[in-house]
Formats: sequence, structure tokens, C-alpha cells
Amino acid sequence: TENLIDNMIAAIKKGILKTISKMGISTLRSYCGAQLFEAIGISQDVIDEYFTGTSSRIGGVGLDEIAAEVLSRHTVAHADGVDTLDFGGEYHYRTDGEKHLWTPQTITRLQHAVRLDDAAAYAEYAAAINDQSSSACTLRGLFEFASGEAVPLEEVESAQEIVKRFCTGAMSHGSISKEAHEAMAAGMNRLGAASNTGEGGEDPARYQPSDNGDVLNCVIKQVASGRFGVTIEYLSQAKELQIKMAQGAKPGEGGQLPGHKVTSEIAKLRHSTPGVTLISPPPHHDIYSIEDLAQLIYDLKCSNPGVKVSVKLVAEVGVGTIAAGVAKGGADEVLISGHDGGTGASPLSSIKHAGVPWELGLAETQQTLMLNGLRDRIQVQVDGQLKTGRDVVVGAMLGGERFGFGTAALVSLGCVMMRKCHLGTCPVGIGTQDDELRKRFAGRPEHLTRYMLFVAEEVRQIMAELGFRRFEDMIGQADRLKVRSAMEHFKARGLDLSSLFAGVAGADGPARRTREQVDRTADHLDHQIIARAGAAIERGDHVVVDLPVRNVDRSVGAMLSNAIVRKWGAKGLPHDTIHLNLTGSAGQSLGAFLARGVTLHVLGDANDYVGKGLSGGRIVLEAHPDCKFMPCDNVIAGNTLLYGATGGEAFINGMVGERFAVRNSGAVAVVEGIGDHGCEYMTGGVVVVLGQTGRNFAAGMSGGAAYVFDEHQLFDTLCNLDTVDVENVWQEEDRERLKRLITEHAKRVNSRQAERILEAWSDVVGKFVKVMPIDYREALQRMRDSEDRDTDTTPATEEVFRG
Repeated sequence: TENLIDNMIAAIKKGILKTISKMGISTLRSYCGAQLFEAIGISQDVIDEYFTGTSSRIGGVGLDEIAAEVLSRHTVAHADGVDTLDFGGEYHYRTDGEKHLWTPQTITRLQHAVRLDDAAAYAEYAAAINDQSSSACTLRGLFEFASGEAVPLEEVESAQEIVKRFCTGAMSHGSISKEAHEAMAAGMNRLGAASNTGEGGEDPARYQPSDNGDVLNCVIKQVASGRFGVTIEYLSQAKELQIKMAQGAKPGEGGQLPGHKVTSEIAKLRHSTPGVTLISPPPHHDIYSIEDLAQLIYDLKCSNPGVKVSVKLVAEVGVGTIAAGVAKGGADEVLISGHDGGTGASPLSSIKHAGVPWELGLAETQQTLMLNGLRDRIQVQVDGQLKTGRDVVVGAMLGGERFGFGTAALVSLGCVMMRKCHLGTCPVGIGTQDDELRKRFAGRPEHLTRYMLFVAEEVRQIMAELGFRRFEDMIGQADRLKVRSAMEHFKARGLDLSSLFAGVAGADGPARRTREQVDRTADHLDHQIIARAGAAIERGDHVVVDLPVRNVDRSVGAMLSNAIVRKWGAKGLPHDTIHLNLTGSAGQSLGAFLARGVTLHVLGDANDYVGKGLSGGRIVLEAHPDCKFMPCDNVIAGNTLLYGATGGEAFINGMVGERFAVRNSGAVAVVEGIGDHGCEYMTGGVVVVLGQTGRNFAAGMSGGAAYVFDEHQLFDTLCNLDTVDVENVWQEEDRERLKRLITEHAKRVNSRQAERILEAWSDVVGKFVKVMPIDYREALQRMRDSEDRDTDTTPATEEVFRG
């Protein structure tokens, strides 16, 4: 009994801690009464009495139904001869367990259909999914279409056009195998549809057509909190860039790629170290407000002029308001992601009780955008376990224009829903990086194209029955949906779904996108810079450009970097080919995604996000020589510098704000003081701090190294020691590297602090400490041990670390 009690307490404690951590809460006092939850399917009477103030938009069960369900479970548990409780089939399919739409039968029917191009088999599959009359697994399973005047099928828009509205879900190369990832890209590109990289970067080799003519370059490239593989080359190869604010399957949790999935290949793409677990944190450290999101949208549009930018949001109460902000912030598309689904690395505890059905989020988004006169300037996409053409039609009527398929796309390629993705033991070679298991992958691009065309044909058939000739005429026609007349399940009787089908009073504008967003980059400073640096971009000549800069000049260098990488590729130009001398106060995102070959020297100061995604360029921030203060004691730049940097250098003549070098994976930086949370989640590169740091230094740091001038011997109280060790700088190679970087810093920015340290080097070198991730050190040792056997396993970050 004592054992059972201990286990119960441990389970409850773990559950509470996990939940509040996902919501960004650090104390139990803040959790109590926070009302973070939304009720799905509970009547208003129960809410008012027991969960006062909790959002419950569709009503549902009362006390009688709740009691009946509890008593039925109790009866089963205490029946004669029962000594163990049934697992219930919540995650894994069980014949007598929880109802699932993915069953051995539906999976078999779909895979048979796509392998043999069998339309009849697909019809059987779709019928099994769409018929939810006995036990509705989804909200849309409770809907039916209001009849209309049918039109001939031949008059309906073609499947080849409809399928262009389809996308694959954001699944990274890392969570799934290379073979599965490339098959999805090839299949969708054949259709003129869109595949999504996920947040794992992309192999540059895929930017060129393959030997058989297939294009493996993903149309949509994701930019998430982890910034894995986000280089200027990656951005320049996209037709659409997607900002992942959260993911529907596990909002608030971010992502995690277990160390056993981080192979040498994956580590190279993500600029990390083989075998070391990678965390994609829940928050974007450059997004704390809608204005920050608007800035990232602007940055991305500058990194690839003409690219479309979408923002992925989670279906939750209030998502419509956020979507309105996204539209005002200049995004071209908002994606409403539902709670169903998972990722190729999700632990099972992460894919339940998070987010809400996409039907709720999509309806709210459509209504809010219409109400605010914003619907005509932004496209709306929806995803979350879409499986059939009926799902697409329901999504369109609720306001969706594009549709994402994740699990279903993988099932068409061979997934059998073993739920072993997070373990890397997928028996069909999809959710794994194991070489032997990957050999079992039998999916082909044509399997995916057939599935998408089957879905599009089903859409056409429904459109013909309902009287729609063009897909766009169906978008936003929620009045053509109604609740099924006979809802058999006792828990469905109290539901009120009328709010989902409600129109918006006084909203007479278009129900879909009809115009483009205004181009906010027309007056960008880079247009002048590119014009003056033409000789360097075209021929590689050395060019010096002198210009004043103001705080309204944002993302300086991003457009220039795009022009360089399109001409010269990822290698860019030789260092200092283009030397920009800017005088004044630079705006946000100075040097964002700056390419190799550009030196951006600012005499003055800068705002937030300097060097965001730095991709090989050099940034020099120097205090004006006429200043009357000590630069090392004053702030010269804002927060979140070098966020997601993958390469390059930064020399900063002064102090900066919080979150310096978060997610740095390859840049070398010298700074004279930083705020809280420095080097958080860093996976590579080298950071030197010639002054004080704030608290929580190196939280989640898993690669690279940092050197801190601990003049007052207090650094150990400020460093987060969960994943790193702090040690003296005693090795000669460390001392040489440190002195070389400080000398370079003194030369670049005329730093009085650096000169003071160098003048007394033998006396002060002992006051430096080195911050080294524990797992990273062990990984480096393993690589050194195996270097003689396989020299190709040395990752890019090890080369940077060696100087």
C-alpha cells in the first residue's frame, strides 16, 4: 500500500509539474486559479457550478452523463474475475478499446489504394473514416452538409487544381528518415503542391534536381524556436517561410530530438553534435509580443524578397485575435493547427490534452478576421489529422483555403501507427534514423501523389453534390454545415455547435483572400547598398560603402545577403569583400542572416536582434570615439543578439541586453557584458564575455564553449549548472584561443576593456572561466577516440570549437 501511495504522489506531482512548465508557470501559487484550460464537451451548468469562468464553447455533458460514465468504469473494474484494469487503447489501437479512426483496416485499405492505384479501395477507406455515426471521434463527425442543387461532375474544378491547395505537415528530417522526407517532397512537387521541411533544416544537395528529375526542395521551410539549420541559403531557397509559434499536438512544449536520433547527418544539418539531445524550446526568444512577431515576418521577407510568410498557430480560445494580429503584422497566411496528431519525436505523454480541435480554432479565426475586415488580405490554412475529402470540404466551409496532411501522408508512404517514433524503432523505416530500419522503407512519391489525388477527387464529388463548381466559392460557407440530425452517442446530445456555423453580423467583405499584403520592404536601406555594391555581388570586387543609419532602418544586410547567396551560393564571398560603414543608431535586426563576405561596421549603437541568424558575415559594433563614457559599462545594443546564428563573427564594444547568443550554433562573438539568459540552448560556436553576465547563463546549453571574465568571482552563482561545467582556463590551447579573440576584439572596436585585459594578461587570465556542456565534452571525446577510424564524423561545430 505504501508503494502504491508513493507511486500515486509521484505521478500526480510529475503531471502537475509538466503541465505548469508547458504553460510557462514556475510556482504553484501562479498555477492555482490561473484558468489556463478550455473545456471541450462540458455543459454550461457544470462549468458555472464547478469550473466558474472556464471557457466552454460548445456545451456538452452534464452531471448525469459524467456520473454514468464513471459508474460504468467502476462496474467494469469491480466485476467478478477482474484483477487487472484494461489499458483502454488510449494511444495504441485495441480491438475492444478506445475508438480510433486509424485502424488496421483503414490503414490497409489506404495503402492498398495508393500502391495499386485502386479508387475503389480508397472509397472504402474514406467511407470508414467519414462514417462516425456510432461513435464520433471528431467534431466534424457530428456535422452533415446542407443539401444544394447538384451540378455535373465534369463542370467542377479539376483535381489537379484542387490538389495545389494541399500541403504536407511540418515533419523534420530528424524526426523522420531522409527517405521518407524526400519522398514527401518529391511527391508534392510533382503535383504542384507544397511539402514542409519542419524545423530541422534541409540538405543543400536537395536544392538541385535529382537524377530522375524529381525536385526534392521543400516549398515551405519552417523557422521555429530552435532555428535548426536556418541559414541565409536555406531561406533563399524557399517559396514560403513558416514561423512555427507552436504546434497543435503539444503547444507549450516545444520539440525535442532524442540523442539517439541525432546522427552525424542530422547533426550536420542542424549545426550540432552527434548523439547530443536537441531541445527546441517552447518560446521563441525573439518573440514576446505581436510587434516582435511582425519584426520576424519583416526579417524573413527581407531574407528572400518576394517570399510568402505564414505563421503557425494552435487552435485555442482567443486564436482569432492572434490571427488578426498576424494579418496586421504583414503575414501572407495563418495556419490553424488542431490538437490531433503528434511528431516523430513526441513522447506519448505529450500528445493528449493539449490544444483543441481545429474546427473550433478555424471557425473563430474566420469569424474574427471577417469581423475586423482582415479576411481578404490573408490566406488561412488548417491541419490536424485531415484524412479524407470530406474533411477538406468541412475545413473549406469553416474558412480554410489550404490544407495540411501529416499522419495520413506518412500512412500513404507505409506508416503502420506503431507509436514508436520517439524511440527510433519504427519497423517501416519512417520514424527512425537507424540505418538498418531505414532500408525497410518502401514508400514511393507516387504513393503520396495518388493519395492526394484521391482526396481531391473525393472533394470534387462532394462539391458536385452540393452545387459548387469552383473551390473558392465553397470557402467560408459555414451556413452549408449543420449538426447531424441523429446523434446516437449519449455524450453528444448536449453539444451546441451553432457557434461554429454562425455568420458574422455586419461583415460583408470577402470570406477568402482576394488581395496581396502591402510590400513593407520597398524603402529598405539594402536597396541603396545593393546598388553601390554591384561590383562585389557580380564579380567579387572589394567594395566599401559608407552610409548613415537610423533606427527605422531594420534588417540591414538581409536583402544584400540574399543577393550574395543567390549569386555565389552558401560559401558567399571572401571575408570583407563588402565593407559597410554605418554611422548612427541602427534599427532592429541589424545584420540578420548576414552572409559570408560582408563586414557590417556600425559606429554608434543598435537595437534588438543584432545578428539574428548570422550566416557567416561579420558584425562590428563600436562606440563612437567622441563618447564621454566607458563603453564596457554602457549598453550598446538591445536584447536577443545572435539568436540562431550559424556562423560568422561579432565584436561588440559594450554591454548588451538579455538572451545573448541563444541557440547560437556556430558564430564566434566577443562582448563586454550581457544580461540574463546568455548562451541559452547554445549548440555550437564560441562566446567570450569580457565583463559581467546576468543570471541563468547557459541554461539548456548543449554545445560550443563560452569564456567569461569572472573578475568578482561570482559567476558560479549566475550560471545554470544543469547541463554545463564551469572550469578554470588552464589548458594552453584555451588560453591561446582566448587571447587571440580578445586581441582581435581590441583591434576591431578599439576596446579599452580588451586593452586593459591584454596589458595585464598574465595576472588576469586566471580570472577567466570556461563554460563547457557536459554532453558536448563527452561527445567530443568519443569523436576523438574514433577519429582514426572515421574522420568524416567531425561536425562543423567541432571545427569552430578548434578555432
